[in-house]
Amino acid sequence: MNGPLARRRVLGALAALGGAALLAPLEGVARAAESTKARWPTQFPLPNGFQPEGITIGKSPCAYFGSMANGGIYRANLATGRGRVISQGGGAAHPVIGLKIDRRERLLFLSGGPSREIRVADVRSGKLLKTFTVGSAATFVNDVILTPGAAWFTDSFAPQIYRLPLDRHGDPGDAVTSVPLTGDWQQGPSFTANGIERTPDGSGLLLVNAFAGGGGLMRVDPRTGVARSVDIGGTKLPNGDGLLLLGRTLYVVQQQQNAIDVLRLNESGTRGTAIARITDPRFKIPTTAAAWGERIYLPNARFDVEPTPATTYDAVAVDQV
Repeated sequence: MNGPLARRRVLGALAALGGAALLAPLEGVARAAESTKARWPTQFPLPNGFQPEGITIGKSPCAYFGSMANGGIYRANLATGRGRVISQGGGAAHPVIGLKIDRRERLLFLSGGPSREIRVADVRSGKLLKTFTVGSAATFVNDVILTPGAAWFTDSFAPQIYRLPLDRHGDPGDAVTSVPLTGDWQQGPSFTANGIERTPDGSGLLLVNAFAGGGGLMRVDPRTGVARSVDIGGTKLPNGDGLLLLGRTLYVVQQQQNAIDVLRLNESGTRGTAIARITDPRFKIPTTAAAWGERIYLPNARFDVEPTPATTYDAVAVDQV
């Protein structure tokens, strides 16, 4: 357990137990904090008809979900499972596929899928602050990751990624540039690039390539766009979607398989070893993942059912490996 996480847990316990806890021994407070976390729900509903795809969690115990149905944003309290829609979205032509919250918990960076839009929204109000239109008629802006100097977005139908520069305060610039993917990158006839993450040492980007070699992982140099296949042994990622990196442990959500493949990477992200596979009867085609505490949270996209305004959706949590 790292220092900031331990501190958050202790402070959470103090808030939950009231002033009397201030007189309790530290060890007792820590145990109370763990007990409180254990009571947090591991499954909670999302709005009917929402069609969730992306999830992001910042330093606070709140999860944000994007809607493929109408581009809305839903915020849920992880301690209670309750939440509300903070943005109604722009309608069916402006979905939210992927999203990430910045480290200061001020901004949400949104991937607009077939709308070709990259959007930046205010976390508190959900108000759109900036919108960029990228690519061509076939573009599908899929997933996003934030690095110290940029927000990076994948295009599932073209061999390129998009770069939105960020200044030293984390505020976005006024233009998006595309970076062509070359080297080992193989563009398939349909969805190819999907999830995106940083390498453990922060020097490169990791992308799911659902086509190359029957589905694999690519390491991309963000300066040049040169992609190299990551050696992950016999693991295949044909349904790889969201990526989540915790330290050197990479969680790959294999949506149609209702599973998460867990890889242990080297620092540069050039090699990985499969260490676990997480399955759960509550999985209903989960797409992406985000972490808080010792849990991983995932939205169930339910791609195997015809969506209607009455279709039910939820999010589930599993323990980290």
